Amino acid sequence: MITIHLKDLEFFSHHGVYEEEKILGNSFIVNAYVCFDVEEKINSIHQTINYVSIYQLIKQRMHIPTALLETLAQEMAEEIYRFDNRLQSISISIEKKHPPMLNIKGSVCVNYEKKFI
Repeated sequence: MITIHLKDLEFFSHHGVYEEEKILGNSFIVNAYVCFDVEEKINSIHQTINYVSIYQLIKQRMHIPTALLETLAQEMAEEIYRFDNRLQSISISIEKKHPPMLNIKGSVCVNYEKKFI
């Protein structure tokens, strides 16, 4: 089993339930873990999961405003799996750096994991 990590990907997007989030936007950090099984030594990009393509899928999806981070993570995982169905599992975490909560000193994060086998 091989796991490819795309770590600490930074985006500025307009996700959220509240009107000010939709207008002002927010900073987000995305982490993605994609796992697939291998039977032999990998010698070619065609034998592995192309993390550049995975990044492009994440980047495109992050620019589509979505009310809930849960929905965003689920849809992102589905898109990645459709791109390469050799995947056995995907884990997506999306962190909102400055949530609209009074006096919060921190962030909020949603993690979604999906197994395909």
